Parts: sequence; structure tokens; C-alpha cells
Amino acid sequence: MVPDDSYGPTGAPDALLDEAIVLLAQLVAFPTVSSASNLDLIAWVRAYLATFGVAAETFPNEDGTKASLWATIGDASVPGVVLSGHTDVVPVSGQRWTREPFTLGVEGERYYGRGTADMKGFIACVLAVLPRLKARGLPLPVHLALSYDEEVGCLGVRPMLAQVAQRRPLPVGVIIGEPTSGRPVTAHKGKVAVRCDVHGRAAHSAYAPQGVNAVEKAARLIVAIEGMAREFADSGPRDARFDPPYATAQTGVVSGGNSVNVVPARSSFSFEARSTDESELDRFVDAVRAAAERDVLPAMRAVAPESDVRFEVLTRYPGLRTSDAEAIVALAMAAAGAHDCGVISFGSEGGLFAAAGIPAVICGPGSMDQGHKPDEFVTRADLRQCLAFLLELGERLARGQSATANLGSISVG
Repeated sequence: MVPDDSYGPTGAPDALLDEAIVLLAQLVAFPTVSSASNLDLIAWVRAYLATFGVAAETFPNEDGTKASLWATIGDASVPGVVLSGHTDVVPVSGQRWTREPFTLGVEGERYYGRGTADMKGFIACVLAVLPRLKARGLPLPVHLALSYDEEVGCLGVRPMLAQVAQRRPLPVGVIIGEPTSGRPVTAHKGKVAVRCDVHGRAAHSAYAPQGVNAVEKAARLIVAIEGMAREFADSGPRDARFDPPYATAQTGVVSGGNSVNVVPARSSFSFEARSTDESELDRFVDAVRAAAERDVLPAMRAVAPESDVRFEVLTRYPGLRTSDAEAIVALAMAAAGAHDCGVISFGSEGGLFAAAGIPAVICGPGSMDQGHKPDEFVTRADLRQCLAFLLELGERLARGQSATANLGSISVG
């Protein structure tokens, strides 16, 4: 049922806000960590859309354990706007939660649960607003895009975009609801993540010189990566819009060894770098490889010729740089009541949408200050603001004069 029009103090109907919170509780209850399937959530969203006569198509992964979803409200033969979010969330293991992470908790004006800020709060608001947009009969379509495996490298959106990019007309733009406190964002850093596997030679620790300690050799490379990160901070290129204003690098996962009295033959670690400059990421990875060839492998092979250091790029996604001249930027700013756009240092699927020919703006409820942390939350005010943004977006789309209208004909003033 489409909510009534009794608006609250900041522009979103109270009934619509309550509905969004009910939907958020449903979404949080699906434990869609990236290591698990999201199919139950996708099936639930598909059934929800079907109650309003909205058909959805899915794009499964290779083994059929996960899927992305694409749905269109309105005439797909006309350029429109995509509202996009990822359904996966980061793990809760190893974090000290004071409440159940997959049950929506309420405390005052806060709504707690894994994914409330990143980014099921946005998805809940979109699902609450979509029936209203459908009832309006907008001359310009709104597309819903939900992906999987964003948190492990923006993987799930790629197969969906590969097919969407072949369709005409392309959407004029996408709004991705990552948590930005409701401020439109048009730029973020790109990222590369790499795993390094170090192969040495095992030996009894009493005869350590006869072996090649893979953990110690990995540690040398990890220290080298730390040094490269310091160089980024001390003398690397600067972009004052970002925090931090320089490229970053760090090692996030390390493993190796199984007993203190055995020289470990195997070790692995995963590291990443983020930058506004794609070429800087290439230079960084090349520098780590060079450090292995120059500073680590010769000594290893002098003892054990079979020693090796191998690198595998786990994932890479481009940065986002959306021109202010894009119609989606003006539309998002007008709907948000913003006078300018911001930047973020964390990543999104925006660069991949842009590469597919769909300019992207990031704008969603909540803050990444809460994302990925225990007791993650979004506030009632955050959700209300997002709903008001989406409703205003719908109003501006409704100003299209005909089925051939496009965003360039919409007044955003």
C-alpha cells in the first residue's frame, strides 16, 4: 500500500518512514556476509516488487549461490535513473557487538544492525519509495540495481553491468546509496588488492639455516610495503579534497607456519593500495614485485633454488571522477538540497558504472564512521533525510514532459 502524504518535519511522510524501518528490519535479518549466499534476500526483494506489479531479473554468479537483481519501474525505452545498492555486508566475527547484529535493534533514535549504514538503510528507503514512484506513472523510468560481493572487490555488479551496458538507451545516471550522510559525492579513490604467496623450505628449527623461513621473508616484504605507505604520506602526490589527501597502502591479512619448532615453508599475505591515480596503483604493485625480486628471492634461492614469491591480483576497481556537467549530478544536488558535491576515500561500484557508460553519484544515509564496526547503526533522521531525497528525486523525474523526455529537460533549480 502506498503511504499517505502526512509529511514529517524534514519532508518525509511519517508512515513512509515507519514502512522503511519495517523493511530495514527484514533486510538486516538476512545475514548476507560476503562469504554467504544472498539468494534469500534477493528472492524476498523480488517477491516484494511483484506485489506492486514490478518484474525483476536476476544475474547469478557462476555456481548459482549468489545473484544481482535489476528491476525497472516505467518505460525502459526512455533514459532514466538507476538507484543502486549492494546486498552483502562485512563479517561480524572478531568484533565485540553488544547486541544481535542480524536483528534490528532500536535505542532512542538509532537503529542497530550489520548493514544498517552500509548499505541496507538505503535499500530499505528505496524499496519503501518505489511503490509510490510506480503509482505516479513517471515519464522517466527508475531502475533498481542490487548487487553481491561489493565488499570483496565490487565483483557481483560486473556481470550485471556487462549485460545492462548492451541495452539502449542507457540510463542517464546512477545514484549509489553508500553512506555519505546524505551529501552527493562525485569522486573516490580506486583500489587494487593483491595476495603474495611465499614459498621457502621447511626445516627443524634447530637447523634453521638449512631452511628458508617463508614467514620471515614475507615480513620483509610487509615492512617494505609499510615503507612505501610512508613515502605516499611524506612525498606522494596530494589531492586536498580527500582524507587522507594522498595514496594509502597496508597489509590486511597474514598467515604462515604451524609450529614454533619448524621453519615454515609457506606464508601468504594480502595487501592493498588506494589512490586517485590509477597509474600510481600500477607503480605500487610493480615496486612490491621488484622488492621481492631484488631483496628477497636471491637469498632464498641461494639456500633453496625452488623458493619462489608469487603475486595474484585479487581485485581491482577504478576510482570515480564524475563531471559536474553530468545531468545526474545536477539532479542529485537539487534533490538533496546541496550546493556542492563531496569526495570519499572509500570505494564503491561507481567507477564500474561509469566505465559501462552510466555516470555515477554516491549519496546515501548514515556515515561510514559506523560502517564495518561493531554496533553499526543508522539514525531515524538519516532515514528520513534519505526518504525525502528519494521523494524529491521522484518529483523532479515527474517533471518530464513526455515519454521522450530526458534528464536534460528537467528543471533542477
